[in-house]
Amino acid sequence: MTRSHTNQLTMTRDLVNKRLHPTCSASVGASLTATDDVKPWLSPSGDFAFGFQRIQGKDSFVLSVWYDKIPDKTIVWYPQTYAMVSRGSKVELINGCGLVLKDPQGREVWYTSISVSDVACGFMNDTGNFVILGNNSGKVWESSNSPADTILPAQVLEAEGEINSRKSKTDFSRGRFQLRMLQDGNLVLRPRDISSNFSLYAYYTSDTYDANNSTNSGHRLIFDSTGYMYILRKNGQRFDLTPRGRLPSGDYYHRATLDSDGLFTQYYYPKNPTGNASWVDLWFVPSLNDSVNARSVCSLDGNRPKCECPEGFSLLDSSDLIGDCKPDFTPTCYEGYAGDQFDFIGLDNIDWPGSVYANILANNEQSCNISCKEDCLCAVAIFKDGECRKKALPLFNGRKVTDSVSKKKPKNPYPSSKVVETNLPHFTYQELVEATNGFRDELGRGAFGIVYKGVIGANVVAVKKLDRVVQDGEKEFQTEVNAIAKTHHKNLVKLLGYCDDGEQRLLVYEYMNNDTLAAFLFREMKPSWTQRSYIAVGIAKGLAYLHEACSTQIIHCDIKPQNILLDEYYNARISDFGLAKLLSMNQSRTNTGLRGTKGYVAPEWFRNAPVTVKVDVYSFGVLLLEIVSCRKSVKAYESGDVYGVVILTDWAWDCYQEKRLDAIVEDDSEAIDDVKKVTTFLKVGLWCVQENPGLRPTMREVVQMLEGVVEVKEPPCPFPFSVTYN
Repeated sequence: MTRSHTNQLTMTRDLVNKRLHPTCSASVGASLTATDDVKPWLSPSGDFAFGFQRIQGKDSFVLSVWYDKIPDKTIVWYPQTYAMVSRGSKVELINGCGLVLKDPQGREVWYTSISVSDVACGFMNDTGNFVILGNNSGKVWESSNSPADTILPAQVLEAEGEINSRKSKTDFSRGRFQLRMLQDGNLVLRPRDISSNFSLYAYYTSDTYDANNSTNSGHRLIFDSTGYMYILRKNGQRFDLTPRGRLPSGDYYHRATLDSDGLFTQYYYPKNPTGNASWVDLWFVPSLNDSVNARSVCSLDGNRPKCECPEGFSLLDSSDLIGDCKPDFTPTCYEGYAGDQFDFIGLDNIDWPGSVYANILANNEQSCNISCKEDCLCAVAIFKDGECRKKALPLFNGRKVTDSVSKKKPKNPYPSSKVVETNLPHFTYQELVEATNGFRDELGRGAFGIVYKGVIGANVVAVKKLDRVVQDGEKEFQTEVNAIAKTHHKNLVKLLGYCDDGEQRLLVYEYMNNDTLAAFLFREMKPSWTQRSYIAVGIAKGLAYLHEACSTQIIHCDIKPQNILLDEYYNARISDFGLAKLLSMNQSRTNTGLRGTKGYVAPEWFRNAPVTVKVDVYSFGVLLLEIVSCRKSVKAYESGDVYGVVILTDWAWDCYQEKRLDAIVEDDSEAIDDVKKVTTFLKVGLWCVQENPGLRPTMREVVQMLEGVVEVKEPPCPFPFSVTYN
């Protein structure tokens, strides 16, 4: 087909789309580029615009929807996952994809998720909703279904729907507060930990959940076209949020925004202003008596929070006046700790609810202070009604109260010790019982315990209930949790919290929705070689980080496909790292009584030889051979009356020696076409499974070889000695 014919077909399709969809402002192929003079796509009335706005005081832009007739161009929608872009970025309406946002180098940074292959056009409507239509004239995407920090009239927030604040007026990345319509019928406001995306305890709840009469529970949040916001109950009754009779008479714009300071506020603005006009708040939650800030102490000055850090703390970011507070000293615990380097500051009418890790009986405030002083974890002691409540860092939701509070502070600044307290949330056992619905939904079992699916706040989590820890394992548990909490790598599963309540030891992890590598690898249809090779490199990088980049070296001791999880983008995420030390020897098994799993354990486990990071290298070598071949490390077979097992490492060496790579990848055309990389991966795997640990490469060297940075030499026979697994 010639170019002229192609252009003619495109013009014809555009004309057809304009006849079928006269409101469409963007046909397939239409685009906007982030520059100062770019003209947006307007709604029919001109009230709303879609396009790029330059961020005040910055040479960057935000893809957004805004009120175009208001002088400050108030933004009401933006993509939360990637809002701010550089000058020269481009958004385009593409067939089969919808809106696609690319940076100046042409890399995709955000796109709409649509369920059809054909896109007709897009348009900005007069309710502030940008809509993409399919060729059947049906809506295939609309911005109102993916709200940012604002809800507009005619918009509905269904159960499990949410909006999130931005960090600040000029920072459109996701902030520290979230409004969510829970499945149980409650509308809640919660602070969230920005680094982990972990929701904390609610500082506001609508109380529209009825345990005795489920039909009276809330169902959805509605912001109707007249400007009233309410929660519609399942029985059809309303719970009003906008006070009756409070709406101003006349013609106004309305919006409800979760602001960066944590207040959810409904605003109005005159459509035909006289003189200088501004947005006026109609109502807001929470009330004046509630605090909304995550880690500083707040009260309300007029309608907005006024927050400050207590003595001994300062703002983490001096430009964020309602931001997190950090200690001006380094909290430490160490062997022989006696607390003699601390004294106390008395804080009047302040508390941090939800940070309690221990309640003890105390005769008076002085005995409570002594107990806190001698406890290296204790940062705050609150004495009330004969009870001493001890609280650890980090402190959340600071607010004014009437209790007597003593806060520990160092007598003099001192250096950090080897053990640093974790900033992870601490959960009680009962909280995790409720989060997992009584440990009902089992995700899997392993050497370290059973994993259950749970929900904490707005987050789906995986809760690992550990088997018996080593005798006198409290210090060991704390040390390992601290070590795990300090790891930050994209190929490791993130630890979100923990429980050490009585004899119970549980760990709360982020939930991986694409299951384990075992489920991905050993299925009927072989996964693509490109995916497999990408996953292999990711695992290698995660292990290299554990071995060399952590402040405390971590040996995993149980690398196998079941302990590699896959996130929503099929990135490999290593789980269970650092747990082997927590369990008694007979708990970190399998039948051999050794740490590790049969088929993956290094020979030194059987020889009472020193255990080093090279045991992980061996296990990774077995895993790498599994990834290349999609075969299990140990496979039983039956031939007539003969029964036996095939050991993958033996078989892979035989195939390599006999130059039978076709047998290794077996009918995998994609891998066969990439024979150079397959050969590299096979050779690396054989180097890793050498019986002599000294011949095995480090994981850093493994990464370099897999990525082609370092040449891979010919491996020797991995097993010059026989090994018995019985």
